[in-house]
Amino acid sequence: MDVMEILKAYSAEVDTEIDDALKTLEPEELRDVSSHLIKAGGKKFRPALTILSCQAVGGNTEKALKAAAALELIHTFSLIHDDIMDNDDTRRGMKAVHKVWGEPLAILAGDTLFAKAYETIIKTADDNVGYERAIDALKVLVDSCIKICEGQALDMSFEDTFEVTQDEYMNMIYKKTGALITGATGAGAIIGGATSMQINALQEYGRNVGLAFQIQDDYIDLTGDESIGKPVGSDLVEGKKTVMVLYALEKANKEDHDRLIELLEANDDSIIPEAMSILEKYGAIQYARALAYDCVIKAKESLVVIPDSDAKDALMKLADFVYTRKA
Repeated sequence: MDVMEILKAYSAEVDTEIDDALKTLEPEELRDVSSHLIKAGGKKFRPALTILSCQAVGGNTEKALKAAAALELIHTFSLIHDDIMDNDDTRRGMKAVHKVWGEPLAILAGDTLFAKAYETIIKTADDNVGYERAIDALKVLVDSCIKICEGQALDMSFEDTFEVTQDEYMNMIYKKTGALITGATGAGAIIGGATSMQINALQEYGRNVGLAFQIQDDYIDLTGDESIGKPVGSDLVEGKKTVMVLYALEKANKEDHDRLIELLEANDDSIIPEAMSILEKYGAIQYARALAYDCVIKAKESLVVIPDSDAKDALMKLADFVYTRKA
């Protein structure tokens, strides 16, 4: 199977679990708001990782579906709240939830999805998984959610300073993006009956895939096209401290260092060409690509303790996909 076939393989079954989780919500408007982004689609990358991690350690696909649905519910909750905090207009080609129903109901929908995720993963015990494994998977999900909040807070704390190190940046993107991917692989492995060594290996895979995923997002912002949903170079206009910016600031001479900061503080589209020129001068874009690739290699290497199987091959392909995707 190619990557898109891998991602779609269990999408319908995960959607059924999500529908079951949300169908009893009252009033109907809350159900509609909570389902808005889910109905818009998405790659379902995290649910796929949950199911594949379960399969890779010899587990049953059916037993991982509720955990996979829970991961997608948490991801959707985070997107709704991110859009509110960033005041974004669109998501997945549709109006953002808060732009349709207003911020109060959007916050409530996010909170509802958050709670439903916990309810759903606890119900994994009903699928002959075993209560202990269900609780261990829940612990992984809880840890991921805490880290997401920490990562968002760290990202916000970076807004008013350029005194950010690459290590601090990597810690932030791990928590903000990588933690939920780590949670997906960890929960899947636990439900599949993995050994401690296999759980650790799949979580390490998830951590590195998550890092590569965010670095590639930053790279796409500067080199992609507007079909990804935001103008190319918008991160520069917003003054975001991506790994490319941090690398350029570290390597630049004083004149270029100060000028780059001045450009990033301008909050104007016109700065993009000059800012890009400084990043290219110091090899920052190429550095980010190399860093993302290194993370992908580490992710794949961590799977050495996982037996060969179609699921393991799929995990390998998904790691490569993170690095090669254009949107």
